[in-house]
Amino acid sequence: FKTAAELDTGPPEPTPTLDSEDSSQPGDTGSPQKPGEADQSKNWINVFSPADPTHVSTPSDAGADVMKDDTGQFLRIRSGASGSAIAFDVGQGVLEKLVGKHAMFDVVARSEEGKETQISVDCNFGDLGDCGRKRYAVGHERNEYLFDVQFPDKHPGAAGTIAVNSDIDQKGKSVDIYEIRVSIAQ
Repeated sequence: FKTAAELDTGPPEPTPTLDSEDSSQPGDTGSPQKPGEADQSKNWINVFSPADPTHVSTPSDAGADVMKDDTGQFLRIRSGASGSAIAFDVGQGVLEKLVGKHAMFDVVARSEEGKETQISVDCNFGDLGDCGRKRYAVGHERNEYLFDVQFPDKHPGAAGTIAVNSDIDQKGKSVDIYEIRVSIAQ
């Protein structure tokens, strides 16, 4: 026979649940990230904004004009007949933050209406190297064109540039650049 204490005649103990445990999994963040769309939760460092076009170098046969429409402010660039690219400065301070890190660059752009184009992107980061030549097909929908760079662990020594050719086929097509930014990849 069991004693009253051994029979445990009290109310039943609640069943343990997982609610009280700390889970390192993030909660539901909504819909998954779309292809060609950068992660908005990253800490982005601004490289170029049309609000300050002074850090853009345009060869004599190319053009760059700040414009605005219902999608926002942008810089409409047009490469020259020679295929010359428009250069966007990447400040030395920005490069210093990227030393020894894996960085993701994001060029937010679209083509002029009805004129899909192929652009090329080249980088010169001085002592830190380059990004290789990237090619993208750009349509009229505003989109994000991403590329990553692994930076060596050494002092940049100077500023760098990101050069964009708006039309690889050299037919005078334009591209609207909304912004260029970079984040440190996790």
